[in-house]
Amino acid sequence: MGMFSESVDVACTPSGQPLKLDWAGRHYTVCADPVRWYERRQWWAEEQRAPLGSGPGLVDHEIWRVQVRPEDSPGTESSITLDLTRHVGSGRWRLLRIHDGRLPVQEPESA
Repeated sequence: MGMFSESVDVACTPSGQPLKLDWAGRHYTVCADPVRWYERRQWWAEEQRAPLGSGPGLVDHEIWRVQVRPEDSPGTESSITLDLTRHVGSGRWRLLRIHDGRLPVQEPESA
C-alpha cells in the first residue's frame, strides 16, 4: 500500500519477536507468526566510515513482516500486514510498509 517511516511502540516476546504494537492511537495484536529477514542499507551515504565489528545494524536492517489485528475488535476487523524495522543500537521500532487492509480510523479529539 505504501512506504512509511513512522515510529511505533512494539512489545516483544523474550526472544525478541513482535507480539503487540501501538500505532496511530490504537493497540494491535500480532495474529500470525511474524517473518524476519535482513536488508542491506546504503550506510556509506550516512556514515563516513564503518567501525570494525559494527556490521549488524550498520550494514543490515532487521525487518519483520507482521500481521496484526486491533485489540479492541479481534473478530470484526480484518488484519493488516505491516513491515517493521528495529534499530539495533537504540531498540526503536519504525513502520516501513503497509501491505494490505484498511488504515485505522482515528477518533477525533474532543475539545
